[in-house]
Amino acid sequence: MLITGASRGLGRALALAGAREGASLVLCARGAEALNAVAGECRKRHADVLAIVADVGNPRDVERLATSALDRFGIVDIAVNNASALGPTPLPYLADASPDALEAVLRTNVLGPLRITQALIGGLLLRGQGLIVNISSDAAVNGYPGWGVYGASKAALDALTRSWAAETSGSGVRVISIDPGDMDTDMHRAAVPDADAADLARPEDVADRIVDLIGGALPAADRLEVASLP
Repeated sequence: MLITGASRGLGRALALAGAREGASLVLCARGAEALNAVAGECRKRHADVLAIVADVGNPRDVERLATSALDRFGIVDIAVNNASALGPTPLPYLADASPDALEAVLRTNVLGPLRITQALIGGLLLRGQGLIVNISSDAAVNGYPGWGVYGASKAALDALTRSWAAETSGSGVRVISIDPGDMDTDMHRAAVPDADAADLARPEDVADRIVDLIGGALPAADRLEVASLP
């Protein structure tokens, strides 16, 4: 299982949950120290881990990530495009948002997952099975003041997901987006500094539900919300 943005938040929680379930892991993040710490925690759970420092917004890094993963494991049967950029904080209204900021967010949140999926999808289609999970947000479908830059990127990611799902229909390969809901993470604190942590989900709990979902029978949908899952 390949997980981007694996050094903290939901990505870290997904890595630990995957290790608990016995998955072989390819973990990617930009910061070496935090990434290696997570990889070490996973190895303590006896997981086979490949940790790669990479920026998914950089095409060369994505190529290196995919090549390294395939060289090590031969196939990546599950990929979770979790790495996300929030954009400027405090969150600007669109009237004040820099187009350059939107462009930077799109590189990470949209082009990164697109390139990773393109790099892996051929092998999955040849095998006739596999799963790509794109981590989305309710900001993709609802408008909130200040969330326009991030929301636009997640709406674009959902649109890509729907097209991938249509193009791979009947192949045995699934491409879905999952909205994990509001979680107690560094990103959420940066976006909403005065949020009450008691009102937010723990990343570990959300990760457990996602890993259980991946390991079970996925609903026949291309977009899922963790809060609405049984």
